[in-house]
Amino acid sequence: MYERDFMEGTRGTMAVDWEERIDVQRMRRERKERALERLRDSDLGSMVLIDDPNVRYVTGLAMTGGSGADHYTLLTEDGDVVHWDTADHASNQRFNCPWLDDIRYACPGLGNVPRASGSASARRWLKDKMAETIYEAMEEYGVANEPMGIDVANGALVERFEDRGVDVNTDAATDIMLDARKVKTRDEIECLRQVAAICEAGFQAITESAKPGKLESEVWGDAVGELWRHGAMAQGGYVTSGPNTWPKHQANTTDRLIRPGDLVYADFYNIGYLGYRSCYYRTFSVGEPTQAQQDAYEKARADLYDVLERIEPGATTDEICNGFPDEEGEHMDWYDVDDFWQMTTNHWAHGLGLQLYEVPLIWRGLSPDHPIEIEEGMTMAVETMQPADRQGVRVEEMVVVRENGVEILSQWPVEEITRIDY
Repeated sequence: MYERDFMEGTRGTMAVDWEERIDVQRMRRERKERALERLRDSDLGSMVLIDDPNVRYVTGLAMTGGSGADHYTLLTEDGDVVHWDTADHASNQRFNCPWLDDIRYACPGLGNVPRASGSASARRWLKDKMAETIYEAMEEYGVANEPMGIDVANGALVERFEDRGVDVNTDAATDIMLDARKVKTRDEIECLRQVAAICEAGFQAITESAKPGKLESEVWGDAVGELWRHGAMAQGGYVTSGPNTWPKHQANTTDRLIRPGDLVYADFYNIGYLGYRSCYYRTFSVGEPTQAQQDAYEKARADLYDVLERIEPGATTDEICNGFPDEEGEHMDWYDVDDFWQMTTNHWAHGLGLQLYEVPLIWRGLSPDHPIEIEEGMTMAVETMQPADRQGVRVEEMVVVRENGVEILSQWPVEEITRIDY
């Protein structure tokens, strides 16, 4: 297991001149360089990026995290960046983002605008106009006659490019960006360390808020308020209690009243700091946990750390996934399923970055037949669960792969269930 160097640690969230913190200029520069290096190694002359995390990776612009396609970016092999955005956003970006030289007004051919038009002819026109504006920029920057990659392969939009003679590759841009983003830079890792610390402030708020008679939604509201206070963007997460903890309630946080003896767990997933997303479970007990609850937690934690001990550079995901529970430990008989792929989101590890799920994915439902190799600098969340007394426990760590193992970025106590006295 990785021992953290004393120089690595969370700082404040403000900008200061008296110590080195997350260097956002360096992060923007290094991310673009990684994407550009892989573009130049390919047969493409340019890439059109529509998927929000890819756009943010190359431009540094704060995207929402989905693929609304109200904005898109062209990256050429010469390192030129052209970005299109909606009117107010583009105007603000021109004023506030001096590292981008060419910002234009978008004509969204995908996503919200054509969907809301209610008109097939409008949707066709929007796609054609979007392709036209991008093609004009490709001509200006001298890449119109070279192959172009696109990371959202909408068939009708691709046809509009092909009508203009563009050789469109619908796979290469996705592969390039996945490869660029899978290993994190120093500043990206520090963003994930910072968001883990913010989540811990949220966990502390839960210990102070949760008690008999409080609604799950009230406790979650208190936690979210603390996350926002520290500068996070809370785009996901929940608090569940009692029987809602096993299986995980489909509505996540509800108006259920918390009662004495309840287990409570919180999942801070998709909590963002500078765009970098958390996934971080912890379990709490309202009063003294029962022996069965303690035993279940000990089992879940042991499974988690079995997996963590297997993760190191050069290890492959088919080997690592054997640390997760088998059919009996997955309680597949309880769920009445036959195959591991049916247990999606239970007992797995997934990459973290500008999206909640990035490379790598370590999971019995996939990894045995489709292994990949772990690399130093990958970041991920590893999560396990167990049932107890018609309730359940969950536990998760956020980690970065180092030379000899993993460094654990999450620091909320994990040895036992956190007890909440009331």
